[in-house]
Amino acid sequence: MNFGVIVFPGANCDRDIAYIIRDILGQPTRMVWHEESDLTDLDVVVVPGGFSYGDYLRCGAIAQFSPAMRATVEHAQQGKLVMGICNGFQVLTEMGLLPGALVRNRDLHFVCDRVPIRVERADLPWTQGYHKDQVITLPIAHGEGCYFAESDTIKSLEDHNQILFRYCNHLGEVNEAANPNGSLSNIAGICNQAGNVLGMMPHPERAADKALNHTDGLALFEGLLQTAMAVA
Repeated sequence: MNFGVIVFPGANCDRDIAYIIRDILGQPTRMVWHEESDLTDLDVVVVPGGFSYGDYLRCGAIAQFSPAMRATVEHAQQGKLVMGICNGFQVLTEMGLLPGALVRNRDLHFVCDRVPIRVERADLPWTQGYHKDQVITLPIAHGEGCYFAESDTIKSLEDHNQILFRYCNHLGEVNEAANPNGSLSNIAGICNQAGNVLGMMPHPERAADKALNHTDGLALFEGLLQTAMAVA
């Protein structure tokens, strides 16, 4: 399974996720400079976290115009897999590959923590390594991670089972106290209706190395490999 990680000026999580995919999982991984426009050799495109183009104007607002992201749209339209983490999630919403927007956190503070999230469905490549309603713990680090959308969009996400992860407490209860940034419906991650595009604010790549004694994020990447093996 060939992975590509988009590299923007200002990105700081591209090497982290490449390390997990290439060195932990042993998969071919290509770093894709933001000016590249040919992604035809890739099965999965990852838009990493960080501060693409310095987050000038608005998080992800400039990145959407890069040749690599234009090629990522074509990649997604072919039904291939696209994953955006943190700033990558912001970029995907700016491009319209995912609905809604990520706005300033409820308390206007940058949050850096490890939080429990609940897996809402486990029948997609992104989540098949988990089971439904499983509570996992992943790191978060963002100032603009509050998911916002109009009420009809939220309803559509609910109706089409596009919410994959919600912030919760350690018992799996979804409530305001367990919401670190004020996201509507405690949304931590969503997919498009086809299920091939994922956006999430928590960082699974920061919880995928046994050396860190915390591997709740590893199952997400292992689920992707199960998909590849099933296709092969």
